Amino acid sequence: MADYVETLYICEKHSQAQDIARILLAKNRTKHYLSGSGVTVTWCFGHLLEMAPPDRYGEQYKRWSLDTLPIIPGEWRLDVRSKAKAQYKAIQDLLTKTNHVIVATDADREGETIARELLERCRYRGAVSRLWLSALDDASIRKALANLKAGDETVSLYHAGLGRARADWLVGMNLTRAYTVVARSQGYDRLLPVGRVQTPTLRLVVDRDRRIESFKPVAYWDLAAELAARAGSRFRARWQPPGSVCDEPGRCLDEQAARRMAQRVAGATARITHVETTRERLAPPLPFDLGALQQEAGQQADMGAQEVLDTVQSLYEAHKAVTYPRTDCRYLPVSMLAEAGSVLDAIMQSDPAFAPALAQIDRARQSKAWNDEKLTAHHAIIPTAKPCDSRRMSAAERRLYELIRTRYVVQFCPDHEADRTVLSIDIANAAFRATGKIVVVAGWKAVSRSGEPEPDRNAGDNARLPAVRKGDACQVVGAEIQAKQTRPPPHYTEGTLIAAMKNAASLVTDERLKKVLRETAGLGTEATRAGIIKTLIERGFLAKRRKQLVVTEAGRTLITLLPKSITNPETTALWEQALDEIGAGRLALDAFLARQTEWVCAALNQVRKQGLSLPTIKETAPQKACPECGQPMRERQSRHGAFWGCTGYPACQATVQADRKRRRKAASE
Repeated sequence: MADYVETLYICEKHSQAQDIARILLAKNRTKHYLSGSGVTVTWCFGHLLEMAPPDRYGEQYKRWSLDTLPIIPGEWRLDVRSKAKAQYKAIQDLLTKTNHVIVATDADREGETIARELLERCRYRGAVSRLWLSALDDASIRKALANLKAGDETVSLYHAGLGRARADWLVGMNLTRAYTVVARSQGYDRLLPVGRVQTPTLRLVVDRDRRIESFKPVAYWDLAAELAARAGSRFRARWQPPGSVCDEPGRCLDEQAARRMAQRVAGATARITHVETTRERLAPPLPFDLGALQQEAGQQADMGAQEVLDTVQSLYEAHKAVTYPRTDCRYLPVSMLAEAGSVLDAIMQSDPAFAPALAQIDRARQSKAWNDEKLTAHHAIIPTAKPCDSRRMSAAERRLYELIRTRYVVQFCPDHEADRTVLSIDIANAAFRATGKIVVVAGWKAVSRSGEPEPDRNAGDNARLPAVRKGDACQVVGAEIQAKQTRPPPHYTEGTLIAAMKNAASLVTDERLKKVLRETAGLGTEATRAGIIKTLIERGFLAKRRKQLVVTEAGRTLITLLPKSITNPETTALWEQALDEIGAGRLALDAFLARQTEWVCAALNQVRKQGLSLPTIKETAPQKACPECGQPMRERQSRHGAFWGCTGYPACQATVQADRKRRRKAASE
């Protein structure tokens, strides 16, 4: 290893380091870094360090007991991950030989933390700069290298990352132990894991499933009359029932009233009482952030949230085809309009078959997506100015690239315009209404069918209405009654659960919290939400049925056992908003952690005083004795299948593998 390192770049991954080193002409390769031309480029494997477990803070914490809680570290410890020791040692040596570090990890909270926690542990005290990358194509890397940020501009993101990690630790380590110990003292011997974000996310699904189960359908009747205009054209009009027979949304709840009205209007003459035509303009849908892309890909391509994240990350890293994907922003800086021509040319070169769509656009057009005031740390996901070879992409990669590409292209298309006509009609002194819509300008919908709003329930049955005027008469030639029922809310899918996590503020019922929470306050971040859902599935708290997510009995029991103060999504959304404030430099890390510590202590005091209200749980009797301590063992499930675990856990952590026949049965269920 060299005796002196002029400038050291620390990247998040090996592939990222290779891209940057290529531009910097650092061609000399070793197992742990690349060097040359006065620079050295090294890399991490994500976090090389991990939060130390409780027993690293004292022998007393090896045993789970309420007496040892709360565990509040005076000085937080980080351990080197076992598989990362060699790489950590190499970076540690490099840091002793340089006076200038350039943080080149992913440009977000976790990326900042990955590099800064290494600098802190290794007691590095030299200069720090920040390479802020939005894409990994050569042009973007060169542009970022020419515009390095000062290290103090982004250090607050590191503080936010520390806040996230320490808050997760305080909640998880203290409350998991507390509720598990109390539950076992009351005869319930399963682990009760508590997560700062996972638990309220699980609560969202439990609440939705309970609403579905308790839903009682309401019958209603829909009456439609078929009318013939003078020119011979026919159209349908729907009865607008009076308030005495309908609910708040205007649905008729009285079957006999609907049938009497059908008899009354049959063969009658209808008269047009009002004609109103309005021009509706629909702007192009905004480009994607990660959450919106996960929802769209789930609907159109049946892709899971984690699959979307992994796939778009590959488009970013391996193909250099799209910009930074883990963004929470759907807007673009106005300055990037100057690069639009290069991006559109790259799209054309990547797929000449897309030329007809590109021929319809106006490259000078500026949609509402170009808005500096709505930018966050990153802009929306868009194609890069580097042509890509779609033949080298997997089917999933091509699908996502096409979605991202199309969303960018429609920003240069006109609004979609349609004339919506509403006819108010009197039939036998009863009110009816007919609606129709005619497309005037296809606009962006000629290029894309995605991003459309949900269909309007009252949009009507008519694509085109006949040309009629107020006072015109029409003949009723038929009347049809349809018996319908109200429907329960749908089960969550991965996409809709991510949307609910992202917009947790919209679920808030507490008026005080409503005034505090921003509309964008949510659970987790764009980068973590898919992983949270995946973990809940792997732990057996959620299950997938086709596209739907449903809560398991284990998940339902966990939420039933825990108090609402722990499972409340509003609380976690407030914490996430506080982390954003730390990242923006408006809130001190110590103040945030003091509040977290106070909250955890209050939760511990509550469970000490009140215990837990255990539901009636059907358990199968233990059928094995632990080979180490002799206590009963119980069959359990993990992501790897069935196994027998000691009921004395965590004091005894013995497990016995289930037989293959039972494992196959568990997997099939």
